Amino acid sequence: MAPAAGNDDSQEILYGLHAVREALRAEARPLQRLLVIRMDKQFGDLVQMARARHIPIHVQPLASFDRLVPGGKHQGVIAYAAAKAYESEEAILARAAQKLEPPLLVILDGVEDPHNLGAVLRTAEGAGAHGVFIPERRAAGLTSVVAKASAGAIDYIPVARVTNTSRLLETLKEAGVWIYGVEPTAAKLITEVDLTGPVGLVFGGEGKGIRPGVLQHCDERIRIPMKGRVQSLNVSASAAVTLFEAVRQRNLPASPGQKT
Repeated sequence: MAPAAGNDDSQEILYGLHAVREALRAEARPLQRLLVIRMDKQFGDLVQMARARHIPIHVQPLASFDRLVPGGKHQGVIAYAAAKAYESEEAILARAAQKLEPPLLVILDGVEDPHNLGAVLRTAEGAGAHGVFIPERRAAGLTSVVAKASAGAIDYIPVARVTNTSRLLETLKEAGVWIYGVEPTAAKLITEVDLTGPVGLVFGGEGKGIRPGVLQHCDERIRIPMKGRVQSLNVSASAAVTLFEAVRQRNLPASPGQKT
């Protein structure tokens, strides 16, 4: 399995029905071979797609899967794939321009749990975000665990890895993107700001939130309305609530004064 900090190897293991199925559908990176525990109806669509793409298929015993994915929920299917490539900042902004849409971007400041990163990628892809930015150091990278947690979204959502998050925010602001830091002590609610224009949403890491040095580069701070005694959400839940508030706003009829 790939190391938790990221994957710079030329090959990685994908495992789990959703992750492997979406990798086959997306055709975003080559798959070298497919391992299945048996050739029956449960794996029929995977086998058909692999054959159509001339990917070698091997039936392996359970022990082989457990050895390759110790402790992982492989569901009897593993694929060897080329490592997921990171995108550039410019490519992500160009993706929004090609779609004639104002950029909707996610910036993660030090998310170290690969399951959280995978969940954020799944949400970002589902919300139609144009890309996700992650730090190069002290953060989870694009590993097989992330691919499994994203349920295959990793093969559809562009991810850029940056060396300096504060510098990234300044670059995005120069490109006309308004940067919101999502943190629980902010005065404004996510429902009180305009998320219909070019927007970058910054979310902090587990337990630590957004670092002060990064927060000071945000244009504005916003928070999720909380009614219970718990005053903050897991980063993946925060991303889901905020992103789909942006989706809600963008699906409303345009009104005068909205940012473009």
